[in-house]
Amino acid sequence: MHKIIERTDVAPDTVMFRIEAPMVARKAQPGHFVIIRIDDDGERIPLSLAEWHREDGWIRLIVQGVGYTTKRLNAMTVGDALLDVVGPLGRRTELPENDTLVVIGGGYGAGAVLPNAREARAQGRRVIGIIGARTKDLVLVEDDMRSICDDTYITTNDGSYGIKGFVTHALEPLLETETIGAILAVGPVPMMRAVSDLTREKQIPTIVSLNAVMVDGTGMCGGCRVTVGGETKFACFHGPDFDGHQVNYDELVLRQKMYAAQEKAALDHSCKIDEQVATLT
Repeated sequence: MHKIIERTDVAPDTVMFRIEAPMVARKAQPGHFVIIRIDDDGERIPLSLAEWHREDGWIRLIVQGVGYTTKRLNAMTVGDALLDVVGPLGRRTELPENDTLVVIGGGYGAGAVLPNAREARAQGRRVIGIIGARTKDLVLVEDDMRSICDDTYITTNDGSYGIKGFVTHALEPLLETETIGAILAVGPVPMMRAVSDLTREKQIPTIVSLNAVMVDGTGMCGGCRVTVGGETKFACFHGPDFDGHQVNYDELVLRQKMYAAQEKAALDHSCKIDEQVATLT
């Protein structure tokens, strides 16, 4: 069992957890993720590591409640425990170790870029952070990003905070003024695709983290198949980080939608049960 030792609401339907997981914390590296299961009947879901503490034995996860399991998880509190926290899984991020690193987090992906930003800063590199969100209320880990990066830019779709527009509106001028060695972008597929399209012509190494459907997390089930550079890869085993210029984004979008009907049915079913319980109490 893995006890929740801290729980903080960081945005609407989004919670930051610190969870006891000493074996994961001992081996975690930037780019790694875990697969959690709440109880014996729960589904397995992958979550990126936002931080860890090797000596104290905890990991930090940022969870956006969009489906049945993530909403159940976000309803848990300090003292509750998860049945399984499996990891660290995947391969650590491999980034060129020269010049400026730009880390870009869109929505839930903002927490996932923090470990690489911390490591690059510890190496003495210049680090620029970009956080994108739909509105001001949905901006995540701004304080963390500003504490790590030399410069930090915030973009919101509606212009309620920072630069109005998308992360590419903050990135585009940087491409003209900075000598950028690499870019790491984590977030929704359209965002990662837009960043990759913007940097392809300039041949700036661009790494994206593919949040494909995962089940076992070890490459055995094949559920997270993606195509990169014309070759089939497993996001959980070969990734989750890949060359953004080589990813088949059209296929990735289709694969993400494969179980949309089942996910909606599970969420609707849980809502009906909650309503029945509320009526009885």
